Amino acid sequence: MSENLEIPKKGDKKVMNAWAFYDWANSVYPLVITSAIFPLFYEGLTTTTINGVESDKVIFFGYEMINTALITIISACYFLFIVLCMPILTGIADASGNKKSFMRFFAYLGSFSCMSLALFDKNHLELSVISYILAGIGFWSSLVFYNSYLPDIAEEKDHDKLSAKGFSLGYLGSALLLIICLAIVMSAPDEQKGMMSRMCFVLTGIWWFGFSHVTFAKLPHRKSELQFNANVFKNGFLEIKKVFHQVREIPALKKYLSSFFVYSMAVQTIMLVATYFGSKEINWPDEGAATTGLIISILLIQLIAIPGAIGLSRLSGVIGNIKALGVVLVMWILICFSAFVVTEPIHFYIIAGFVGLVMGGIQSLSRSTFSKLIPVGTKDTASFFSFYDISEKLGIVIGMLSYGFIEQVTGSMRNSIVALVIFFVIGLLLLLRVPKEEINDYDLLDSND
Repeated sequence: MSENLEIPKKGDKKVMNAWAFYDWANSVYPLVITSAIFPLFYEGLTTTTINGVESDKVIFFGYEMINTALITIISACYFLFIVLCMPILTGIADASGNKKSFMRFFAYLGSFSCMSLALFDKNHLELSVISYILAGIGFWSSLVFYNSYLPDIAEEKDHDKLSAKGFSLGYLGSALLLIICLAIVMSAPDEQKGMMSRMCFVLTGIWWFGFSHVTFAKLPHRKSELQFNANVFKNGFLEIKKVFHQVREIPALKKYLSSFFVYSMAVQTIMLVATYFGSKEINWPDEGAATTGLIISILLIQLIAIPGAIGLSRLSGVIGNIKALGVVLVMWILICFSAFVVTEPIHFYIIAGFVGLVMGGIQSLSRSTFSKLIPVGTKDTASFFSFYDISEKLGIVIGMLSYGFIEQVTGSMRNSIVALVIFFVIGLLLLLRVPKEEINDYDLLDSND
């Protein structure tokens, strides 16, 4: 296949549509692997019954750990690795004249790692989790190069619209594959459900790998004026350091990022561990009902997230961003308290509905609030958003480690919810310190998440 070495004129519809289609390709990973099928598969595979008593303990490098605490801590570790690598990847993305090759490499890494999860073995966890880690690294790293294409292929006035198109394609594609996976798993006899789950991992990797070529066929190489050399590996860190010093000089932005950093610890952790919590802490009638119920809950969250984001965007236009975010954080606190006591499936469905309502909203509203606090006239907005992304990912590391550590020590995921409530409360108190008059409040639905 011949490569497009010259970047076309901005606004080429074929190129923009191909770019947006990568969301359709790769969004199956966060839904099927991190949220739905794999968590159910992993929790079932690593739970054993000895003399009629269920045990959720596993041996990892000679240490006995709770299965869900282990996967939570491993997730935190690979997010920490991503945080450390992100400035390097950003530097490469800015300076490389062949960044499509980097994007392709990480897409292939992620998709083939998804396929290799079909070989996951509880008796060799130390090797098996490598596939899980590499799939995550492939997904998040490919996004660095994917996002950096946006200003190259679209006029600034089209950024929101094009990002929204990718966002929508991602929701639709991932929901479609999840429905297919649900049909495959639920139609199989109980003794074959595990094997069918493994097939879903292969399907996820094939979907990601196959559809990504729609993007790669049209996406051009970016012609960079910068010279690609050893300096690009430190340029990203220098840019992050520069933004850090700039943030310290902007009181409103500094206070807002402090709040965002803390409440993101809780928000992202909930999104990543909700399925494990539902599988272990809810009184489902049987294993089949648990699988069906949890996947339906995830689909419910997906469907409600988009109108939830739109509704909260409208609310921010009426009462302002800070007040709207405050309302959302109060809702998250109430959700956590409800999750602490909930035991029945019907109540879990209700909580899932509210999670969907605030999940998309807090992501879009957080990012749009940040964009309003960036000084007017700033040209290097990419570095500011890179700093924003690193803050979010570092928050995930702390949130996941806290959640996993508390469960490992206390033996209950419900106790870990207490830490999430604390994060939300501190985040809310810090948010109230942000000077509202410094935010240019207007109705903005940010669809870049």
